Formats: sequence, C-alpha cells, structure tokens
Amino acid sequence: MRVTPDSVLFITIDSCRYDTFVAANAPAMKKVSALYKAQAPAHFTYASHAAMFAGFTPGVAELATPFLNPKFARLFRLDRAGAAGHARPGFSVSGTDIVDGFRNARYATIGAAAMGWFDPKTPVSKKLTGSFEQFLFTGDKGIATQLAFIEKQAARETRRNLFVFLNVGETHVPYYFEGAPWDRTDNPCLPFQKVDRAAECRERQRLCCEYVDRKLAPLLESFADATIVVCGDHGDCWGEDGLWEHGISHPMTLTVPLLIRYQGRPVEDLPV
Repeated sequence: MRVTPDSVLFITIDSCRYDTFVAANAPAMKKVSALYKAQAPAHFTYASHAAMFAGFTPGVAELATPFLNPKFARLFRLDRAGAAGHARPGFSVSGTDIVDGFRNARYATIGAAAMGWFDPKTPVSKKLTGSFEQFLFTGDKGIATQLAFIEKQAARETRRNLFVFLNVGETHVPYYFEGAPWDRTDNPCLPFQKVDRAAECRERQRLCCEYVDRKLAPLLESFADATIVVCGDHGDCWGEDGLWEHGISHPMTLTVPLLIRYQGRPVEDLPV
C-alpha cells in the first residue's frame, strides 16, 4: 500500500470504553500517540459519526491544544461549518462533510464499517456513507473482511492521497471476535437487564480490543508517517447507575480513548 504523508487513517473502535482501552494490551494502537481521556460528541454511533464527519472529533475540554480539543483547533476543519477555532486546523476541506471535502481535494476516499447505521439498505446511512468513493458495510463479518477490502482498494491508488475510514465492530455488544471462546449470541450487556454481568463485559471488550489491535497493526504501520486518528465513538454503561449499554447520556457512554498522529508526529510532540 502506497501511503503519502498527507494521507489520513481514521479508525473508530465502536463502543470502546476508555478504561477498556487503558487495560488492553494494544501496542499497535497505543504506539500512535499518547493516550487521552476524551469526551465523545454523542452517546450512540450515528450521532457521533455525523458530528465527527463535520469535524468534531472527541475532545479533551481542559486542554487548549490543537486537535485534542476541537474547540481550540480542529484536526478536520469543514469550511464554513461552526466557529473557525483559535489555531490553524490540521486539514481544511470544503464539502458536505469531511469525506466529501477530502474527495473534493482529490483524495481517494475509502471506508468500511460494521455498525448497522452504515448499512446502505437503510436510507439514514446515506448521511454517513454517501461521500465515499468506495465503501463496504460488513455487519458482523469482522475486521479481517474490512481490512482486505481497504487493502484492495488502496492498492489501486498509485498517485492520490488516501482518506481511509474504518469503523470496528468487535468492541460493540455482544463483544465478540472470530475464534472467541464464548457464544456470539450471548450478549452480557442488555439494556434494562437485572443481572450484573459487568465483569464479563469488561473482560470480553478488553479481549476484543486486543484482537482488533493485532489485526490493525500492519495498517497502522503503513500510515505511520501520515495522519492517524484512533478513538471510540462512544462507550457503554456496565451497570453504573443501573444503566446498561449506550444510547443514553452518561459519563461512561461519553468517555472514550483518543490517539492522534499528525503527518507522522504524535500529537503530544506538536508545537502548541
């Protein structure tokens, strides 16, 4: 895969809690940059991705730092959408969303997603998928299918910069990966459940995160000299305040991991 320094890899680890990511043995993702405890723009997949595709990635409100705090300076600035910020954006694009903006800037835009909000059979998905040149909805087929698609599409691009988006599904309920030693149909995190299965949720999501990291390692390495964003789009509740899963506004559904590398440099090494 040919990756230019101006290329972008944007990965959302769906539903991944911050504390899960901290506990996970995930060296490939943790190599991207220092890990930041960020607040997601929304508490469920569609709303969070719609916001991120408008340039509002998860942020750390207490840091007046470009990219880590999109209120200060956005990594992806969509022209004439919201306040300009206090410092220069990482990328400034013009279009209906950032994917369309990168496409207008002559990037090859490639996406693959697992969550149902991206299913092209549903009209609402067009808001999230309509700007990609090449897009694959995988459902529960797993990250290996997504990575094979991305590799195939990217290999065709010998001249253009790449904008690659990947929505990972293994970390979403029911927390399952190919070969996991538990039943895919057993969901330990059901809304309104009365049985406390928090320990199983924690263990399974961590193992899913570690599996995903192993699969992502080659792709992350290929973009090491370019720009990478790895983040959760939201988290899950595991019994906190009697709540389970997501789709509800709560600190556990809004607190997510965030890592950013900008044109080959970890975000913590960039000048403020």
